[in-house]
Amino acid sequence: MAARSVEREQDEVVLEQLRRHALRLAASFDLPLRALLPESPRVKRRYGVCFQDGTVKIRLRHARTGRFLRESSLVDTLCHELAHLRHFNHGRQFRRLYERILAYARRQGIYRPGRPSRWKFESRQARGDPPAAARPVGRPEAPIQLDLFWSAGE
Repeated sequence: MAARSVEREQDEVVLEQLRRHALRLAASFDLPLRALLPESPRVKRRYGVCFQDGTVKIRLRHARTGRFLRESSLVDTLCHELAHLRHFNHGRQFRRLYERILAYARRQGIYRPGRPSRWKFESRQARGDPPAAARPVGRPEAPIQLDLFWSAGE
């Protein structure tokens, strides 16, 4: 398997886990999350961005090294961007909500600063998943079905 395709597969694994966390956090704070997408690798100046339509984009990999950002950094960025779904600024209300989301994520075991990442990288083939060409692809304007990545056990 080509290195680029392995990298894309690993990105999907990390993104699926972040989506599961995002769904749980957004539901807990009644936030209008529509979609969680990876930020383009060409974007070098930010870790995440939030759009008014409820779309959040997060950079998964370090801009220079190409290695994954730490799990705690990704979850911190996720919490920051989720807070923007309610407050599109960095004012006092935004900071309070961001801190509440981060504290909740810590209590739930989602945000674990200083601990090793739990990302698991096994190929889709090893898991028995269909190849990418066989998986259905939704319309771009359709929201991502975040519930596909969440399980009640977490």
